Amino acid sequence: MTICILGAGAFGTALAIALSNRNTVHLWGRNEKSMNIMGKTRKNSKLPGIKLGPKVTVTNDIKAALHKSSLVLCSVPLQSTHQALQNITNHLEGQALIGCSKGIDLKTGFGGYSILKNLYPDGPVGVLTGPSFAADIAKGLPTALTLAADKAHDLNEWQIKLSTDTLRIYVSHDPIGAEVGGALKNVIAIACGAAIGAGLGESARAALITRGHTEIIRYAMTFGAKAETLAGLSGFGDLCLTCTSDKSRNYRYGLALSGARGYDFSSTIEGKETARAMVPILKRLNIDMPITEAVAKLCSGTANVSDVMADLMARPLKEEI
Repeated sequence: MTICILGAGAFGTALAIALSNRNTVHLWGRNEKSMNIMGKTRKNSKLPGIKLGPKVTVTNDIKAALHKSSLVLCSVPLQSTHQALQNITNHLEGQALIGCSKGIDLKTGFGGYSILKNLYPDGPVGVLTGPSFAADIAKGLPTALTLAADKAHDLNEWQIKLSTDTLRIYVSHDPIGAEVGGALKNVIAIACGAAIGAGLGESARAALITRGHTEIIRYAMTFGAKAETLAGLSGFGDLCLTCTSDKSRNYRYGLALSGARGYDFSSTIEGKETARAMVPILKRLNIDMPITEAVAKLCSGTANVSDVMADLMARPLKEEI
């Protein structure tokens, strides 16, 4: 079987390596020069020490990438997804299109699943998400993910095609819950990094994770998602990993915001743009998400860690809901 992966960043490349153990994989990227280098060296600089297997073909030719592919995975960064795919979906011939990017688009307010559904309304669309780091997947370390789509699709076939000896796939018919969990956990990870970097302690981080999880559920259920989805891999599982590991770009960005360390700002920080995208949505829908709003202020530079923590601690006392 042949699988096409759109987006040759760290995560797309890691998926290509993992899935090539059982499949032929076409890995597509937009930059011709970068793809030529990757094709020759069989390496991605974002995954040091790891080489592409012989069953991975690297290309920037979209027609070649889609040729004979039965599944198409989109790992293009969320903020670039709409622009990158708006012409590509015309080349699809009924294949399932599965989003692997996390975040909320600044222009449309859509998450990864919703963007693809909008671009490919008549085709089968899903989302693959959950607690995972690209390096772990590429190294063949055990990883479990959620594959979600609406009830119109039989996910068992997709599940089988995407499962490997080290990649375990669970299925869900709540794509909105899976989408929201994957997007908003990055925002909470920034808050946790900022708290730890400012020396506020592990107890503060635990509180941010727990109350952040409540915010994510509150938001997702507004759009018809199920609370139990957010208790699973695509929700609490992904949240815990991203908020507690130094491998998390968003967590490290939070550390940088507190002044605890520097940061390579050329790397993707989905939580930063997601927090910004959430502000007008929360105002329009009148949803109370104080941690998310605090992160938006941190990322925009309108408040520092001390300011936002003081605001959070001064909120009216209430029941835990």
